[in-house]
Amino acid sequence: MTHLAALLDAGQVMPSHRPVVRALVHQDTWVHATALLASGELTLLSVWGDSGQVHMALLEPVEFDIGVLTLPCPDGRYPSIGQAHPPAIRLERAIRDLFGFEPLGLPDTRAWLDHRDGTNYAFLPVEGEGLHQIPVGPVHAGIIEPGHFRFTCDGETVVRLEQRLGYVHKGVDELFHGLPLEPAARLACRVSGDSAVALSIGFARAAEAALGVTPPPRAVWLRALMAEMERIANHLGDFGAICNDASFTIILSHCAVLRERMLRAADAAFGHRLMMDRIVPGGVRVDLDRQNMATIVGLVSEVREKFAALTKLYDETASLQDRTVTTGRLKPELVRQFGAGGYVGRASGRPFDARKHPGYGPYDALNFEVPVLDEGDVNARVWIRAREIGQSLNLIEQIVHGMPAGDTMTEVPVASGEALTLTEAFRGDVLVWMRVNEGNVDRCHIRDASWFQWPLLEAVVEGNIVADFPLCNKSFNCSYSGHDL
Repeated sequence: MTHLAALLDAGQVMPSHRPVVRALVHQDTWVHATALLASGELTLLSVWGDSGQVHMALLEPVEFDIGVLTLPCPDGRYPSIGQAHPPAIRLERAIRDLFGFEPLGLPDTRAWLDHRDGTNYAFLPVEGEGLHQIPVGPVHAGIIEPGHFRFTCDGETVVRLEQRLGYVHKGVDELFHGLPLEPAARLACRVSGDSAVALSIGFARAAEAALGVTPPPRAVWLRALMAEMERIANHLGDFGAICNDASFTIILSHCAVLRERMLRAADAAFGHRLMMDRIVPGGVRVDLDRQNMATIVGLVSEVREKFAALTKLYDETASLQDRTVTTGRLKPELVRQFGAGGYVGRASGRPFDARKHPGYGPYDALNFEVPVLDEGDVNARVWIRAREIGQSLNLIEQIVHGMPAGDTMTEVPVASGEALTLTEAFRGDVLVWMRVNEGNVDRCHIRDASWFQWPLLEAVVEGNIVADFPLCNKSFNCSYSGHDL
């Protein structure tokens, strides 16, 4: 029996929760789970609050089994996970702000999403002769979401970076409460606009699992097509932007053209550049005709050819390599500890991809590789993106040629249930937990990959120079909106 199975077996299983097991547990089981997280035997997927209780989602990292532990909090207190497992700290600070629960033993009790303290936020102290601080944000140059970065430096070398986020907190968890599925799906889609497709798929899969709905096969394949187009567009944008931050603008210009071509193809095929509101519980609201399929296949060939020339230019430009190679190295042990997904994790040796494990359709019928590197620097995160673009181009061709015929929607009953799903977005895995009550969303918790990536950005910047922060930051490209919720 695995550690996760033993934890679930020690509790009371909730039969209405699908497709993974949720169990109501006693405090000693919760504490034991925390110890297993601290030892690396389990991986934390998320922790969130609910009415009178807290939930902890766990991943067994060998068998890729998922389970949820639920601990009642009748007095509004529970043993902190973060006191032994740092990846939980920010999530527990958010629970404290949103639900008022007190995580006993939490090493950092400062507010996280609650900004009512104004300018009195107590940044962590740093001592040393000749150190100086550089505050950046929350207002930034250009069109970018708000976030504050406090650099403590010794000359040009960054000694510590501390983030303060939460500036775009909008009460998403509470906004879900009581919504019918259709407007709730529209809300989920907008949690982080650059991941609209992946978030829509995650929400739809959770709703379908909760209510026992199986979407038509054609709808499942169309969802994957949209997801891979979204992945390519975002990776193209990031690839160019990283090069631009190293003062090599020509690659940005060419990537911007290719990204625009992908967005226009999405608009022509699905009626929206970001493909918002096309994926809903029960299926998809739009179908593809032969002409649009042919257009997408032609675009795949164009992007493959032109992007190959750009990666060759990147690889052969010494000034670019000088800026990205060895810069912002992320240690593999930190990636494993935080369960970081996407290109952040895969560039530091963690081969996790929710499309493969635990997996979902139609990816079980498609052939693709998950690129993994060990160097963990900016250059590695660039190459993971580049290779994922290649894999996604291949996937699109497989999807278009293998697309099943048939309906694109099935009826969703007015019913009740609970579910948790893990879906792969371009940044990494997105968790959606949902409880539906007679067709309305009672609770919905969405955890973007950025929750476990933002803290690691603080770690990789240490020891680098201030001028390399934009490169490190862009190589992570964490979401503010998807994090602040």
